[in-house]
Amino acid sequence: MPRFLLAVAVVLAAVVPARAQQPAASPSSPTLDYDFFKARVQPMFTTKRDGNARCVSCHGFGTTMRLQRLPAGAATWNEEDSRKNFEIVRSRVVAGKPELSRLLLHPLAVSAGGDDHHDGGKHWTSKDDPEWQTLAAWVKGDTLKSAAPARGKVRIIQTNSAGDNVHIIDPATNKVVGEIGGIEVGHGAAAAPDGSRIYVSNEADSTLDVVDARTLRVTSKIPLSGHPNNISIGKDGRRVYVAIREQQGLVDVIDTASLQKAKSIPIKGAVHNTYTTPDGRYVVAGSIAGKTATAIDAQTEEVAWVMDFDLGVRPMAFETNPDGSTKRMFVQLTELNGFAVVDWATQKETQRIDLPKLGPGKKPVLTGGNASHGMAVTVDGKKLVVDSRLNSAVYVYSLPDLKLLGGVDVGRSPDWVTLTPDSKSAYVANAGSNDVSVVDLVALKEVTRIPVGQVPKRNITAMLP
Repeated sequence: MPRFLLAVAVVLAAVVPARAQQPAASPSSPTLDYDFFKARVQPMFTTKRDGNARCVSCHGFGTTMRLQRLPAGAATWNEEDSRKNFEIVRSRVVAGKPELSRLLLHPLAVSAGGDDHHDGGKHWTSKDDPEWQTLAAWVKGDTLKSAAPARGKVRIIQTNSAGDNVHIIDPATNKVVGEIGGIEVGHGAAAAPDGSRIYVSNEADSTLDVVDARTLRVTSKIPLSGHPNNISIGKDGRRVYVAIREQQGLVDVIDTASLQKAKSIPIKGAVHNTYTTPDGRYVVAGSIAGKTATAIDAQTEEVAWVMDFDLGVRPMAFETNPDGSTKRMFVQLTELNGFAVVDWATQKETQRIDLPKLGPGKKPVLTGGNASHGMAVTVDGKKLVVDSRLNSAVYVYSLPDLKLLGGVDVGRSPDWVTLTPDSKSAYVANAGSNDVSVVDLVALKEVTRIPVGQVPKRNITAMLP
């Protein structure tokens, strides 16, 4: 080799790291799918992992794998910028070969086969990490259609209103099997119909936090119009409806594809809860200050009707007709240890039911939230389950006749209830004793109590991977 070429080779060897040049893909390599990248890979760049900075914090500038800058307040990238990110990220992998792709090796622990160093630190200790597995599937050519759907399992998602975590309970074992960290003062929760995401309203940051249901990591934080309360999700999962507990009251409508606020719907009074009716046709917003229940048409996202009450409107539950449409609405009201019954078709209150009074020797809980807070209709439509914070008990009524079947003592100050899909069990969040009571709805008895976080309130039932 001529002397001057040898000198050039020595210089290049000194300045170019051994793995800096990504090996080229072969002609037979699989095609990298953009839709899979946008839905499952790109959210990793905004994910917050314990002890690590987010990828976007460094890769938004100053690195060779430079992602598009996120606009101020944006939770994810728009379509144009997502396409640009796809092009830059695909150059960091070898299609068909995860074991040769820098995107998978730089953040992987050395002990698991990763590179010696990554300026962004090590995000995965093992190739078994769900994120690493997702990246490997994309590099191997998986598409959203070809990727095997995760087999869902029933889970209870329990927020802790005075904590910074959310607990995941397995109703098969009645054990906590997962935890979402970093959501301070989490309020309401909702899950995507396909189980891919969990949404949590974050009171501390006034955001809707988006959680990857496989990793239980927060991937995005969507800014809201104000301080949030409870949330609900549309039947098709395209919208999340967030109660904004400020004057004037609003329902923020969040588009789950763009992860942006699509609109805000004014409501009379600060909004306490939102509910999507079982048929998905309406979203109902309840206001304590406004003493109203406002029905919003889910298709037009305009107010359909408003019903006034003499007391503040708190939790609700819905009974359906045989065709799935809404028949009656059950409404808990401020300082009423009971609930109102509303005919949906006429928007008229037909009766008001008081819960049983405490027996001799029992003392009511006079501090905390509302006298009766939390209710749900079983999936089979045969029972209505109602919390009484005042009595530290839940009561079960038969449907449609609303005959009291019995009551069950639970932990202190029950504040919310969710039911299993088989209609056999209720999970009652006890705000005063920091636990969740499991109630057998057939035997009408408390089975166990599950310790959770500080002041547990809202909970939901979901199918998760």
